[in-house]
Amino acid sequence: MAQSLKGKTAIVTGAARGIGKATAVALATEGVNVGLLARTEASLQGLAAELKALGVNVAYAVADISSKEQVEAAIAKLNAELGPADILINNAGIATFGTVLEMDPEEWKGMIDTNLMGTYYVTRAVLPQLIAKNGGDIINISSTNGLSGAATSSAYSASKFAVIGFTESLAQEVRRNNIRVSALTPSTIATDLALELNLIKENNDSKFVQPEDVAEFIIDQLKINPRMYVKTASMIATNPF
Repeated sequence: MAQSLKGKTAIVTGAARGIGKATAVALATEGVNVGLLARTEASLQGLAAELKALGVNVAYAVADISSKEQVEAAIAKLNAELGPADILINNAGIATFGTVLEMDPEEWKGMIDTNLMGTYYVTRAVLPQLIAKNGGDIINISSTNGLSGAATSSAYSASKFAVIGFTESLAQEVRRNNIRVSALTPSTIATDLALELNLIKENNDSKFVQPEDVAEFIIDQLKINPRMYVKTASMIATNPF
């Protein structure tokens, strides 16, 4: 039997827009209390007000997840306001594309610092809360670029391949604590970021997977009986051409 999510507490990173925002809305609609984490306070304030109207407890914290100190302060704030988490959605990430020789080494490193180290910092800060509860869910958003490399995606692919390795290793560490750790590998999603990077065209974005589609999948996955978990799953547009 599917489990109810009502009354649980979730932390969502990169919550200001895209998949993170859609997931936060979907969780709140299910009666989940939500902790929002992103870099843009104005966007977080607006989303927090929207979610509170759904009758759940909401808190937000501003942080750049590439900073261990900022992450630890943000998670401490969310914990103080909402209590310990049951669910962590590691969604925050950045993307830039260019050849190995074109991309500045600092920009290349920045992708690793945010996409990989940021996921690690947030997970490390939240994990003790789940262990203390002897249960919970961590869902890390990787990418199809984390399954296969492509020209100009060396930094992005390296970071997203690493997220999958981190996910699989952590899953083995904490499964005896009844904590499920999964990686999702979506293809191009119709988000603001994808439009900004010209990965999709605005007049064609309805053919691509929408943030709300991924959020719907996440909700369904979280509802699966706790004795089973999804190791990895890919979301790919049926006919984007």
